[in-house]
Amino acid sequence: MIIVRLDVMLAKRKMSVTELTERVGLTMANVSLLKNGKVKAIKFSTLEKICEVLDCQPGDILEYTK
Repeated sequence: MIIVRLDVMLAKRKMSVTELTERVGLTMANVSLLKNGKVKAIKFSTLEKICEVLDCQPGDILEYTK
């Protein structure tokens, strides 16, 4: 199971979902779905943009658990 920790990174960076959507170029709906773990997939290009904006690694956002 992959757990999305986007909310944790947003809190660490003191960034709102609105600011992230504006800087990454995604819709509020898509970021909300991602933040709540309701997505089945994510494009590498989207993950790269998020990591660039949040200055983090993919492993800071995604966590694998059994």
